[in-house]
Amino acid sequence: MPSPPSPSKVAASLLAEKGLELQELNILQFLWKSYGYICHITASANTTSSKSSPLETQSFILKLITPPPTKADDEGHTRKILSYQVEQYFYTHLATQLPPSLPVARCIASINEHHPDGSSTTAMLLSDLRERYPVAGEKRDALNVGQVMAAVDWLSGFHGFWWPRVKDMDRSALVRPPLEEVKNDGHHATQKTVWLNGGYTYLATRREEYKKLAADYDHEWNDPLTDWVEDALSISEMVATVLAPKEKGWSATHGYQTLIHGDVKSENLFTTTSGDEVAFYDFQYTGLGLGVCDLAKLFTCSVPLSMLIEDEVIPHELAMQIGEKQLLERYWKRLKDVSGKEYLWDIFVRHWETALVDWLRFQASWGFWGNTQWLEARVRSILKDKQWREGLVGNMKFTGNDAMVL
Repeated sequence: MPSPPSPSKVAASLLAEKGLELQELNILQFLWKSYGYICHITASANTTSSKSSPLETQSFILKLITPPPTKADDEGHTRKILSYQVEQYFYTHLATQLPPSLPVARCIASINEHHPDGSSTTAMLLSDLRERYPVAGEKRDALNVGQVMAAVDWLSGFHGFWWPRVKDMDRSALVRPPLEEVKNDGHHATQKTVWLNGGYTYLATRREEYKKLAADYDHEWNDPLTDWVEDALSISEMVATVLAPKEKGWSATHGYQTLIHGDVKSENLFTTTSGDEVAFYDFQYTGLGLGVCDLAKLFTCSVPLSMLIEDEVIPHELAMQIGEKQLLERYWKRLKDVSGKEYLWDIFVRHWETALVDWLRFQASWGFWGNTQWLEARVRSILKDKQWREGLVGNMKFTGNDAMVL
């Protein structure tokens, strides 16, 4: 396999397309398993007039992916390869449709080359968000109150914008679960769009972790999440079925599906110095889903616990507290305003609670982090809610029909 191109060579080529010349390149970080780089670039106009006056420099971000060939049975590897193609599609085809109120990086130039040996080179030259949003979100729990509100507003705007528009997407062109994509590569040889099921935690691609949880009889969440409840299905399997978008036909949440970011956390955003505006990045797992699935990760991983609960001591079971409700109401109201669509509060809350159960299933089988005590206490309360359980079972029986609400 030939050596992958250097970041400098790729950057120079992409800049040349825009009449720019590379001045400096610094590697900011390496991608997963050293599959590539994220680099900061300074460039200037490609001209000789600099002898009389200094050239004005511009700042860009280069994301370069040069992974080894896809392996038919390696789900994690394939997921990553597909995710980079999804992200490139988002920046080149979807981000351009967003209004100014939903800031994301602009894609200045890009390449997507597939080589005879099965390897590939994907690169995007992006505008540098840090020029307007200089404060990085950093690690979880780092967001302050203003940043949380800005993040919630951005998400409600993003979800609200795409909600009425996803109905026009060609679902046959959406990206399937990784191993399914590999098997059907010839059938889905057209350009990849975004994921049929947004995010990277959904059960269809996390069966190995789920099996380990189901086999761990000492784990607290073994019985509540993996034991059979209805028709030889567990709570986790029913939740996954209700939440999962489908290529054809209706699902229990079909009428509420939008595009979700898929990996919402503080590390994937920048804010203004004041913290009242936010810009998200890292759209590798963008796809169809319920907006509340983005919120479930945000609340658990990046919202200060004090914004969710009133007391520092979290009880074993926890119903929705005022802080959690206020954040959800803020999101819910703007989501409806932006989309122009109706979303009854009771249905919204059921969707939210279902998303929390699904998110806990992933954490319980993969590893806990963030506001885990809050998440576990909330799910214990949700699982004891008779109406929620009856609604879940009912939706399983109606999957594929027209009348479906939780």
